[in-house]
Amino acid sequence: MERLVQVARTIAVSSCLLAALGCGSMEEVEPSHSESVASGLLETVAPEDVGWSSEGLELALQYAREQRSSGLVVVVGDRVIAERYWEVPEADGSRYSNLAVDATADGRAIEDVASVQKSMVSFLVGVARGKGLLDLDAPVSQYLGVGWSKAEPEAEKAILVRHVMSMSSGLDQRHEYETAAGEKWMYNTNVYSRTCEILEAVSGKGLNDVTAEWLTKPIGMSDTGWGPRPWIPEGADANRIGLRTTARDLARFGVLMLAGGEWNGEDVLGDSSYLETSLLPSQEMNPAYGLLWWLNRLPVGRSMRGEEVVDATTLIPSAPPDLYAAQGALGRKLYVVPSLDLVVTRLGDQPEAEFNEELWKRLIAAAGG
Repeated sequence: MERLVQVARTIAVSSCLLAALGCGSMEEVEPSHSESVASGLLETVAPEDVGWSSEGLELALQYAREQRSSGLVVVVGDRVIAERYWEVPEADGSRYSNLAVDATADGRAIEDVASVQKSMVSFLVGVARGKGLLDLDAPVSQYLGVGWSKAEPEAEKAILVRHVMSMSSGLDQRHEYETAAGEKWMYNTNVYSRTCEILEAVSGKGLNDVTAEWLTKPIGMSDTGWGPRPWIPEGADANRIGLRTTARDLARFGVLMLAGGEWNGEDVLGDSSYLETSLLPSQEMNPAYGLLWWLNRLPVGRSMRGEEVVDATTLIPSAPPDLYAAQGALGRKLYVVPSLDLVVTRLGDQPEAEFNEELWKRLIAAAGG
């Protein structure tokens, strides 16, 4: 497929329009070029100018809306293909109200993006490594001290930073010893959260400050920061703090990833080899997991608890094999596809189980693939 370039129609929504409508969708307006540049991701162009189908792209957007999305942003290179926002109708038993924490002045949702935070933390680890502050192959206890887990001292000493980031620490959700580090893959948010503490320890700063200094301010993620999660009970397999951002800010992070950690000629990452490391299989048990990133080009082969899955497949069969993703509860998504120079972000409430596959069928069709 020919390299895709600048695409699209940036759509802005104001909170006053939403209030006036009082319905299940938001009125869509198209900002002027200057408004688009001032508020987000640089210029926009028509889909047909780059070989995309407007009708096909609209089908993808309609599908996202039907699937309780609050926002979908599509970017090629550093240019917006499409940006849509919708009101999410209330649903019985939904956790969306917990995660939809605020809104921008023009009505775009600011949401706790759940486990999407992990991939942003992975980038921050790369910055720390580039500054010479952190070694992936150092014991976690070198940064957090002895006794950070409930394992015996020798077993704890064998748990490296790399193990925590690859979900292979050998600890359970209570930080108790289950097996030797590196021998089992098990998705473990409680243990992952120690990575945030490591960043604070090596930087000498709080997580909000280090995130702002090393990532969000340099690339203009002005609506992004960490906040408390008062609804999380003690002992739950979830962080007590969450990363809050918008679909647009999240797309800026995806553009940074596409550019190898550079932004407007500035090397934000400072470690050119780290991205490759973080986007390769981090262990043998689940080759679809990098260092806090999900990978599409290899079989998943394991459940979230680490059990074998007989009919394993790739994460999103309809998407290009080089896609990698940050994924969070209720279908929060950041997809990055280097071969298409493409970034897609999605926020909102829980979509259907086949959302990944069905959205990408439509996106690939719209791109002429």
